Amino acid sequence: MGLLFLIAGAGKLSDVAGFAGYLASGGLPAFLAWPSIIFEIVLGAGLIIGYQARILALLGAGFCIVTALLYHFQPADQMQMTMAFKNFAIAGGLLYVFAFGAGTMAIDKN
Repeated sequence: MGLLFLIAGAGKLSDVAGFAGYLASGGLPAFLAWPSIIFEIVLGAGLIIGYQARILALLGAGFCIVTALLYHFQPADQMQMTMAFKNFAIAGGLLYVFAFGAGTMAIDKN
């Protein structure tokens, strides 16, 4: 799961202005582009190495749910609904990490 966020955050670096416009289209202020990108990269890296995984997973689950509701929950568009359900599924996986931790290979064992 961490790799999904790491790649998504890094990919947004190639067009921050475009991403800012996309954020604004969902009702969020464009200035949140950089914090969102940094969050995705930190979330991905933290999950991969198992650093502060529980707290990052909880924040990531919230991020996925908000993203699904603001940007993908469009019942008339099957592709967007698939993306919304994907985000809900990832949120479920992140809640699992929150509940049970990152595992034995994690840097911190919380």
